[in-house]
Amino acid sequence: MDVPGSDWLLVPLQQLVSWAAAGAMVFGGVVPYIPQYRDIRRTQNAEGFSTYVCLVLLVANILRILFWFGRHFESPLLWQSIVMIVTMLLMLKLCTEVRVSNELNVKRRFFAESKDEEARAPPRRAYLDFDPHHFWHWSSFADYLQCVLAFAGVAGYVTYLSIDSALFVETLGFLAVLTEAMLGVPQLYRNHRHRSTEGMSIKMVLMWTSGDTFKTAYFLLNGAPLQFSVCGLLQVLVDLAILAQAYAFARRPSKPSPHTVHPTSAKAL
Repeated sequence: MDVPGSDWLLVPLQQLVSWAAAGAMVFGGVVPYIPQYRDIRRTQNAEGFSTYVCLVLLVANILRILFWFGRHFESPLLWQSIVMIVTMLLMLKLCTEVRVSNELNVKRRFFAESKDEEARAPPRRAYLDFDPHHFWHWSSFADYLQCVLAFAGVAGYVTYLSIDSALFVETLGFLAVLTEAMLGVPQLYRNHRHRSTEGMSIKMVLMWTSGDTFKTAYFLLNGAPLQFSVCGLLQVLVDLAILAQAYAFARRPSKPSPHTVHPTSAKAL
């Protein structure tokens, strides 16, 4: 049997698998947000999604892109960050529009009898007000965009000045992936504090677990920088811890709750 003659089939097949894995890395991270985006548009209710998830992922992926300038890594990981940033900005835009619209409707209903036209409009909260009480809870998507651009500009300038420092570059890489790895910690803490996983979708957590496992395996097999592999493993451990909470709390008798508990992070979707 002529084994070398099979190369014409084996080589393209390996290339196809490589392209598929790269495509999964680039777009796989945003897939879980698609049903969430559609659900918010359909229900016009964004209370079940925390915009702080967008903040965490925007910071993490901006830092990851800056890390690439100091230490080049796999191109799919770079494109993954770009796609995730665009996705989080779209989520922020939708959530802001829905929240502001709902606030305005509530005000209008509340002041319908008084006919107070000025009271119908909720107070505008802007990024340039520099009010820490309203941080990341502004009235316009443009304010979020200004904040993201300001952070990217400052972080980019500091990176430009320190790009020759190996310690700074490695620290930047750890900060980027560690920030993303901590995405599930708020949900883990909430479950522990309430001793319950009520309001949390098990399917969504399973989706994150499978995605994080694939991502970590991709890091290990493709020789990604150590930061990616270590923090990928940390993400998987956090996902497994949340699933363990769901199993443990499901075995306990449920307590009546006077109100619906809203999730506090993307892991609760």
